[in-house]
Amino acid sequence: MLRFAKMHGLGNDFVVFDGVTQNLQLTSEQLRFIADRRFGIGCDQILLVEKAEQAGADFKYRIFNADGGEVEQCGNGVRCFYRFVRAQGLTKKSEVIVDTESGRLVLSGEPNGWVKVNMGVPRLEPQEIPFQAEKRATRYELMVADKLLTIGAVSMGNPHAVSQVENVNSAPVKELGALIEQHARFPKRVNAGFMEVVDATHIRLRVFERGVGETLACGTGACAAVVVGQLQGLLKPQVTVSLPGGDLIINWQGEGHPVWMTGPAEHVFDGSIDLKAT
Repeated sequence: MLRFAKMHGLGNDFVVFDGVTQNLQLTSEQLRFIADRRFGIGCDQILLVEKAEQAGADFKYRIFNADGGEVEQCGNGVRCFYRFVRAQGLTKKSEVIVDTESGRLVLSGEPNGWVKVNMGVPRLEPQEIPFQAEKRATRYELMVADKLLTIGAVSMGNPHAVSQVENVNSAPVKELGALIEQHARFPKRVNAGFMEVVDATHIRLRVFERGVGETLACGTGACAAVVVGQLQGLLKPQVTVSLPGGDLIINWQGEGHPVWMTGPAEHVFDGSIDLKAT
């Protein structure tokens, strides 16, 4: 039996496993079973806490989407990661350093119970996203289903395409999101964000996540939207991002600086699961 915690960040929900004190060797089939909302536990992503492999880190952080594929980053998940390792007694540190497939993150707790994360410096060069473009630009044209869209593209450790819409509630997120996710110009697929600018300090956002579909919140998507909005001259350094599941505070002081994300992380329940039969 494997012990787990069910957690969420603004409705973006996770099954979190302690791989420090438990032996975890999960197959793609088992990961898909865990994520299944009818036959398994149900979640958007599975998060693994593992022993650090690099000097200076406290843990290694691995993320698997509901389709069983491993991805580089998850912003809502990392806030849950922080609460999990503290609640499980895996660390007593108030500042926790974790390594991911896309780089190192620094996590800390806030007085109100929220978690603040240094998400690292955004990657803007097309080859780093990765995105097929002749040169870097603040706006790119993308042909999707006979429609010419204008997007911004950025990597927050995982690739994002952000388009501005007049009304996020009526935006065709599921239809266009699925097409953008699989677009040939994004060789590793992409998370598709749809951003409505309320004012220079407030946006509304919906995100169609790679390998998952639309989620109630996307932390890296919120970071990416604020970066794109700033580069396009639409936003100030600190922005409240309103997602279907709630709000995040994103702060970016411009190129060369890291993006800071602050938001809640909630524990739902603990449980155990037998995966021998899957």
